[in-house]
Amino acid sequence: MESKKSRVLIVGATGNLDHELAKASLNFSHPTFALVRDSAFADPNKQAKLNSLSDAGVTLLKGSLQDEESLIEAIKKVDVVICAVNSTQVLDQKLLIQRFIPSEFGLDPDKVQISGMDYNFYSRKAEIRRLVEAEGIPYTFVSCNFYTSYLLPSLVQPELKAPPRDEIKIYGDGNIKGVFVKECDVAAFTISTLDDPLTLNKVLYLRPPGNVYSMNELADIWETKIKKKLQKMYVSEEELLHKIRETPYPGNMSFVFIYSVFIKGDQTYFDIELSGGLEGTQLYPHVKYTTISEYLDTLV
Repeated sequence: MESKKSRVLIVGATGNLDHELAKASLNFSHPTFALVRDSAFADPNKQAKLNSLSDAGVTLLKGSLQDEESLIEAIKKVDVVICAVNSTQVLDQKLLIQRFIPSEFGLDPDKVQISGMDYNFYSRKAEIRRLVEAEGIPYTFVSCNFYTSYLLPSLVQPELKAPPRDEIKIYGDGNIKGVFVKECDVAAFTISTLDDPLTLNKVLYLRPPGNVYSMNELADIWETKIKKKLQKMYVSEEELLHKIRETPYPGNMSFVFIYSVFIKGDQTYFDIELSGGLEGTQLYPHVKYTTISEYLDTLV
């Protein structure tokens, strides 16, 4: 007899990732609820997303992280809470007290090596980790690294809207590897953890084969696809740090993240197993995902 599926609350449902999480939760046959702000129903684009989820079977609940009464009522209905709010709202998650997948969905805040450079982007996430651990709240932290929709559409060229066709800036020596995963694939791996005891109180990392490349490798892949050699302009660590200092916040954050990943190696410098974590594609080999090469095919 098939075990009962956990009831899931998605905080949000109109952003890119939380919308994919709600769809994936339904696809995996979980009773799915979404906590949605009143204002979302007045936005035509968000309303369309909410209508599609409602039609598919998601139960929409009006409320927010700031409305304690609505939040508590929503939590009572479910077994697991998944939160994918933006970084400015991370500390608003403190009232969530179920088995909890908090809003990380990026680099591991305990592994990054850019203290003092990130305007508290990661320290807020680390604070939520410490609170969850101290309170004994069952959790799964998901460290998916970069989304394919961030930086990869320009081949890690923040000044561009599309991949370069003539010259490309390579940060550092170009040999440090980064990781990119499509949002819908992040959602599928995340939902796979919900009723899996192996992931309880663990960090799930995503380093899918075919999605872990250095900037030199990304340039080589792109050159093969467009059948043209690019002029490579190498940007030193000091030059990148100068760019970060000279660019006003928040415009410099893309360069901060590039420094973190492609200079410091914050996505790949540590061994997942030795750090006590789990790797998603090894744990769930049945989950299909889009490789970087497949994604870049759509940009040629």
